[in-house]
Amino acid sequence: MTMDPDYELDLDEIRRVIDDAEVFIVRFQRFERRLLVDTRVAEGDPPMIRIVPRVSSAAERYRHLQKLRPEMKLPEQIMVFSWPRQAQTLRDAGIWEQIEARLVELGGAGLQRECDEAFHELVSAERA
Repeated sequence: MTMDPDYELDLDEIRRVIDDAEVFIVRFQRFERRLLVDTRVAEGDPPMIRIVPRVSSAAERYRHLQKLRPEMKLPEQIMVFSWPRQAQTLRDAGIWEQIEARLVELGGAGLQRECDEAFHELVSAERA
């Protein structure tokens, strides 16, 4: 098990979520915005990465996801993990690279730009 000694994060478990979950949310403790990653693919509908607002319940998150991707069936579950450090440390720990790699593998090189934009939006949200 790979642990982050400063925050006791189980990085192996986080990596498993990134590799296996259809949809996952990264919750940041330093700011209110969330990272939503939806790896589901349909004809003409590639995976999605978005910075989304905090919601008050799982039901509200499912409704929000339905609005974002109305043509997709809702996933059975949305996995969530907390990231107690700065957004930049996602990149430093190799977590962001893993998210990017999965999305690009599933949806093509065009998703690289969306990943870059999402990361910059995360950093901006944190600074605000």
